[in-house]
Parts: sequence; C-alpha cells; structure tokens
Amino acid sequence: MRQAEIGVIGLAVMGENLILNMAGKGFTVACFNRTVAKVDAFMAGRAKGRSIVGCRSLEEFCARLARPRRIMLMVKAGKPVDDFIETLLPHLEPGDIVIDGGNSHFPDTIRRCRHLEGKGLLFIGTGVSGGEEGALTGPSIMPGGSPAAWPHVRPVFQAIAAKVADGSPCCEWVGRDGAGHYVKMVHNGIEYGDMQMICEAYALMDRLLGVPAAEMSRTFAAWNEGELDSYLIEITRDILARTDEATGLPMVDVILDTAGQKGTGKWTSQSALDLGAPAPTVAEAVFARCLSALKEERVVAAQVLRSPQPAFTGDRAAFIEDVRQALYASKICSYAQGFQLMRLAAAEYKWDLNYGQIALMWRGGCIIRARFLGRIKEAFDEDAELASLLLAPYFRDAIARSQAAWRRVVAAAVTFGVPAPAFSSALAYYDGYRSARLPANLLQAQRDYFGAHTYERIDRPRGEFFHTNWTGHGGDTAASTYTA
Repeated sequence: MRQAEIGVIGLAVMGENLILNMAGKGFTVACFNRTVAKVDAFMAGRAKGRSIVGCRSLEEFCARLARPRRIMLMVKAGKPVDDFIETLLPHLEPGDIVIDGGNSHFPDTIRRCRHLEGKGLLFIGTGVSGGEEGALTGPSIMPGGSPAAWPHVRPVFQAIAAKVADGSPCCEWVGRDGAGHYVKMVHNGIEYGDMQMICEAYALMDRLLGVPAAEMSRTFAAWNEGELDSYLIEITRDILARTDEATGLPMVDVILDTAGQKGTGKWTSQSALDLGAPAPTVAEAVFARCLSALKEERVVAAQVLRSPQPAFTGDRAAFIEDVRQALYASKICSYAQGFQLMRLAAAEYKWDLNYGQIALMWRGGCIIRARFLGRIKEAFDEDAELASLLLAPYFRDAIARSQAAWRRVVAAAVTFGVPAPAFSSALAYYDGYRSARLPANLLQAQRDYFGAHTYERIDRPRGEFFHTNWTGHGGDTAASTYTA
C-alpha cells in the first residue's frame, strides 16, 4: 500500500481544505482527527475517491507516513498544539518533521522548535493565510523553524500555495524558529489596519455624505480597478451590494456593530511595544475593535454626550476622491510600520528576513493580497536595507500626491465627529517620521526633573548623558540610563 507523503491532524475548515488541496496536486495525504467520527464523515464525503487515507488512531496515522514523516497540525493554537506534540512523540523517529500550521504565538514556536530539535526531531511553524477559499485553492504560506526540514516540505508547500502572475509560489522559507509565525502575525496586524481603514472610508461616506450602500459598492468596485486593487476592497464591494432577504435593507445595515478578534492584532501591538517599534495604526485598529465591543455603553453614551452634527456641504464627488486618496496614503503608512516592525524583530531575534520575498508571499492567496505589494517587493529589490517604505521613491511620491486630500479627510472627520483612528494615527505617524525635531526634548527634561533620568545634549556626542538639578535642592545624583 502506498505510503502517504504528508499527514494532517485536524479536520476543521482549514485542515480539510488543505488536505483536498494537497490531494488535488497529486500528493497522498493521511488524515486524523481526535473525534474519529469526523474522519469517517470526511472520507465518506469530500475525500471520497481521492488520494486521501483516513486514519482512526495515531498509531495507524504514523504508520501510514513515508519517512521522514511530515505531520501538519491544524488544531487550535495554544495548549492543544503542545498536547498533540507530546502525544505524537512516542510514535516518531529522529528526523521526523512536525509542522504547526495554526495561528500560534511566535514565542511558543521558538520554544517548540528548541524542544523538538533537542529530541532529534525537526519543527516548522508556518503561517497559512487565505481563509477557507485560500486553503482549498492556494494560500499564502510562511514557513519558519528548523532549516533542515525545509527541503522535505518545500515540494508540498510550494505546490499548494497561491501563484503570482509569473508562476512564483506565494511560499518561501522565512527563517529560523519563530520567524514564520512572526511574519504571519505581522500580516494579521496589517490586516487589522487595512480592515479598519476601509471601515473608516465607509463610515465617512455613510455618515457625512449619506451615500447608499449600493452606491458605495460601485465606488469600491471603481477603486478596485486602480492602485487600491486588493482582496479586502473586493469583498467590501460585494458586502455592500448584498441585500438582507428578511428586511430588504442592505445586509451591512442589519449586522450589529461589534467586532470580534482572535488575538493576532493584539500580539502585533504587544511585540511593537516590546521592541520599541512605532506601530500606532495597528494598535488603533485593535482598540477600535475593543471600543466596538462596548455596544451597550456606547448606546447610553450616545444619548448624553454632545457631538457635532454631520453637515458636510462641500463637493460630494471630490470628497469621495479625497477619501480614496486618504485610504491609500494611510495604507502605505500602515505597511511601512509593519515592515519596520519586522526589521526590528529580525535584529532582536537574529532572523535574516527577506522583505521583498515576504511582500511576494503576500501578493497572492492571503487576506491582504493587493496590487501594491508588488511595489513593496520592487522597493526592497532596489534597496534591501531600506529603512522605511516611506523613503522609497514610489511611496514617497504617492504620499506627496495624496497628502492634501488625506489632511482634508482627517480634518473633516474631526470637525464633524466621525471617529477615524486609523486614518488619524497613520497621518500622525507620517508627520512624526518626517520631523527632524520632535517635542521629546521637553519630555526628556520632564523625566529628568522628576526622576533624574538624564538627557543627551544637541551639542555633545550621542551616548553622553547629563542631569540638571532643576529645583536647586535635588542633588546631582542621577538614575541609571536604560530603556524598558
């Protein structure tokens, strides 16, 4: 009996569809699920007649795999991954490969990689993006972990991954230990920002201009033909075109305005804080979801807190074009923050990240796939050491063209009381990054005043620290200089 080239544990939406994708590309796949009834149902349904082997125990599952075994876990992140790894260990041999394809937190991946390598096994933590459709037809795959494992899984991963126009797969080795899951985490953080910015564009057209959903759908369709061409703009077009059968209202208007989240945006923001990386747009997108969850409080507050009444009287078509430009400029800043964060993480964790290759992996299959990711790849191909996307000629010029419109949109949002935290934070980031001098000189003086935290001087070399006895009776003893 033919041995399976790869095995997948977990028959939820992503697991099932990845298995079908692998089988469709000519691989024999073994599958197992702790609830064996799911295996039976899968084999009698979608897997019937395909090169898929259903297994009813881990012993059978491991016995059906060719050596070295390649086992992909598609289970809930956290403890379930650790539990399955420990359950698998007695059935594995040196050189076997365990792959975690879930949304695991990258520190867990670093730990698991060391744990399994210490036992003579290999480990891969890989981001998989694209949702149900991507898993079946071609996702973006971001593997990292034990480098020795990559040649064994590369043929499978690159075969099932999405392809860009020239046929290149949206899958390449990212780096050691937690690098793959880190890049996937940042992808998801950027996704949070993209979604929030699109929602702000929708809110401005809805609340300030009263644009009907069907008309907005046509607007997003037109935007999707230009530089904003992306999967998220595409699905926004489709969502705004849908009518609720029960009420006859636009579907978007009958959906409660509370957003959920699974944690990857929060992890991205936490990592940015840990590394001292300015990533305010992702953080504001996370906080916007948190604020949306306070629905009952907001309903009460809306009755008692005064605000301006939207009364926009300008050129409607011109303002919609301003919103488009503001969305594009904010998007550029959000991605600049994400790539800046990855650069700082690479230095901290000793990863050799290829940023142009990462942009290519995101070009197809994943949720943030967009035309302008090709521009990001070009920017890093031109300058692999690029400090910020904002300094690349294409993006620098794009923001220069959009800047006036961007400022008009943020000003209108503030004037008329429409919350636009992602647009506003992206603009503040841009203004901060382009400022040769920020008011942090006063901030550092304040820190030295109350805590003797010292400061550097503009007329002395960097790295020399000074303290002033501001009150005349505080003494000359200074605190040690450090950044937490």
